[in-house]
Amino acid sequence: MFLPEFLPSVPGQPSMKLERERALDHARDLVAAAWQEFDTARDIEPPVSADLLATLTIDLPEDGIDVVDALDEAAEALDQSLAQARPRYLAYIGSSGLEIGALADLLAHSYDPNLALHAGAATLIETQTLRWTAEFIGYPLAGGSFTSGGTVSNVTALSAARERAVPGSRRSGTPASAVAYCSADAHYSIVRAIELLGIGADNLRAVPIDGHRRMRPEALDGLIRADLAAGRIPIAVVATAGTTLTGAIDPLDAIADICTEHGIWMHVDGAYGLPAASVVPERFVGLERADSVTVDAHKWLFVPKACGIVMVRDESALAAAFGHETSYIPGTRNAVDVTLEYSRPLRALKLWLAFRVHGAAHFREAIQGNIDLARSLHTMAAARGWEVGPSPDLSIVLIRKPGIDNAELVQRLQADGRVYISHATVDGETWLRPCFTNVRTTASDVRVLMDVADEVSGTR
Repeated sequence: MFLPEFLPSVPGQPSMKLERERALDHARDLVAAAWQEFDTARDIEPPVSADLLATLTIDLPEDGIDVVDALDEAAEALDQSLAQARPRYLAYIGSSGLEIGALADLLAHSYDPNLALHAGAATLIETQTLRWTAEFIGYPLAGGSFTSGGTVSNVTALSAARERAVPGSRRSGTPASAVAYCSADAHYSIVRAIELLGIGADNLRAVPIDGHRRMRPEALDGLIRADLAAGRIPIAVVATAGTTLTGAIDPLDAIADICTEHGIWMHVDGAYGLPAASVVPERFVGLERADSVTVDAHKWLFVPKACGIVMVRDESALAAAFGHETSYIPGTRNAVDVTLEYSRPLRALKLWLAFRVHGAAHFREAIQGNIDLARSLHTMAAARGWEVGPSPDLSIVLIRKPGIDNAELVQRLQADGRVYISHATVDGETWLRPCFTNVRTTASDVRVLMDVADEVSGTR
């Protein structure tokens, strides 16, 4: 049985150091092999083998097995999983699984500090990384925290917005007259947040969008004025900086004007797109005026999950929404007073190390490279006779093959296994939706995507 061998040696018994080193050495070999494999695309995604399926259906084991064998089983299972780190995974917005980030997780989980309370240098790392990220995207940070992802970040920000609009609502509840606003293409996590905060999905106004699928400011203003006239209480406007569907960026500056005029909290959900503000800042004008923003470092900052971030211009707003006192937590300000989560790992370390090792310039270069690949695909698909959506704002591309069932085509491409993409339903029509957020994806992968798509669609 291996587990006790990780415990401190008992006086008078042999040291377990050699077994510990054996496990670490083997884990190192497995990780190194995986990293090396990610350098090039593999020909096809393998199905789950019969032997592995048998292993993954056994009952709870009473006795353990050798750690090397167990690690091999884990590696085999991961190798037969859809890994977003692979260069031809172009489906849902994911991470590159940046290698230094994986090492950061190993260190962070080994020391296992709890960021709920002040944890010495670990807390300083989180604070510094928040500042670095804000500087990278051009946001005037006052406070914030790392979270599990965009959903929790959005809930956190909108909790602060609710308390600002209706002081005392965290205790007395959300009034039935509360309303909120977002683009018709906003991420479903906004609906979830509104539901959890007691505002109710029926009171979330889906603001109409323009031909580029961006929120229409004049429509937003009209909805707000109508609600105010009816005695409703606007809680927040959620603008999206890079929609999940098409990568569209709502007109942030115009939305900020409206929020300022009516005294409404402005939140920017930039979980996917905000890192691009570092290379195309002109598309994000007005970001600096937002009361809060969400960005996921495990999307377009390339580090492994989970690494979400919420930032605010006024930290007191978070304290108003989350501050509390208990008999077992020191009375001084702690992270639990500005966050939703209590037990929080040191998620910031993976991004801190990534910035330290690679530098901000390399991040900007990688993001620009992804944008260039998206534009290249858009041009290539049009030249090959495919129908294309709007020129991409960021790194999501919409393409479809005229005259065939594109939903079926996506299924066939996924079954083929040489590339992996997802679909998008836009105005009732199915489109192929390649998304570029991987540092490993190259121009050759774009050509392979189009070659395979032409082949599978029967046009090559």
